Amino acid sequence: MYDLILKGGRVIDPSQHIDAALDVAFRGGKVAELAADIAPEKARSVKTVAGKIVTPGLIDLHTHVYWGGTSLGVDADAIARRSGTTTFVDAGSAGAGNIAGFRKHVIEPSRPRILAYINVSFAGIFAFSKNVMVGECGDMRLVNPHECLRAARENLDIIVGVKARIGAKAGGNSGIAPLHLAIEVADQLGLPVMAHIDMPPPSQKDVLEILRPGDVLTHCFRPFPVAPIRADRSIREEVIAARERGVIFDIGHGYGGFSFESCRAMLEQGITADAISSDVHALCVDGPAFDLLAVMSKFLAIGMPLNDVIRAATSNVAKALRKDDLGSLRVGATGDATILEMRNETVEHVDVVGEVIRSDEQLGCAGMIIGGAWWPED
Repeated sequence: MYDLILKGGRVIDPSQHIDAALDVAFRGGKVAELAADIAPEKARSVKTVAGKIVTPGLIDLHTHVYWGGTSLGVDADAIARRSGTTTFVDAGSAGAGNIAGFRKHVIEPSRPRILAYINVSFAGIFAFSKNVMVGECGDMRLVNPHECLRAARENLDIIVGVKARIGAKAGGNSGIAPLHLAIEVADQLGLPVMAHIDMPPPSQKDVLEILRPGDVLTHCFRPFPVAPIRADRSIREEVIAARERGVIFDIGHGYGGFSFESCRAMLEQGITADAISSDVHALCVDGPAFDLLAVMSKFLAIGMPLNDVIRAATSNVAKALRKDDLGSLRVGATGDATILEMRNETVEHVDVVGEVIRSDEQLGCAGMIIGGAWWPED
């Protein structure tokens, strides 16, 4: 007997190259069957999702959900309800000094799954607001690799890598040193780093040249002065070289990380983002990023095919996280699914520099399955 069947939806699962009308059954928190017509009497509960799109549970690779423990944190439950995000990856909100609190007070009580990049800075992102902005890597006394390694090893079930935020805002005069130390810690753990660069120095070139295959460059489609393109719209050589080397490109929209102009130029020249993520935090949760679905809708509006957009929020992200049980509706995978609908409504999409593009449709959340059960129950 199955616990739940989703009937009559259009299943789009890029991990299995599926785009077809199928039913999905769940049992014991896992995907149990994927077939054209599963008899309703085989399940304790049946949800009809005709006219909807059923995808693997959406994974947001870059978020800040240490709500109440950091000034930039937002409530994962609230964002999940409106965006259909079943897995949030927190991108360095907590460091060695507060990862235990993040775990106990936010991660463990949360129904949506929360994984984390641990910040190489001991304090994590401790001062990020409209009126107070102090970069956590600006004082190298806080960047202690031994403490970071210790805390990561104690929490390996939730840690997916090491985060370093560098640049004039996040790192002050520390330059590229925090990223070097983050890579050293990640090497000890056998995990990737996620690198943030805001305003130079260091340059994007400096950052890209030391990232390893499988490491993540977030805010990969930034505007000037850290854009992946030149004024003539040609792609910088270091960007192409990093992509060919296997560096993972993550959108990380946020308040300053995404430009339509950079995005258009990159897509036109055949380079897309590996991961579409929101970088949702306190300063962008009400715009311009909002949440993962809003950012996915921006990519649809700019011309990216629906299946590719879904891939960049499911199977591609699972691969970057090295979590084979996520991002797929194959039998035996974790029983997470997102039910989407294409809403015919006019929307104005805005990037971080104020450019506006209009669309007559956008993605909306019509429900979600976490661990094989409809959530929230109401």
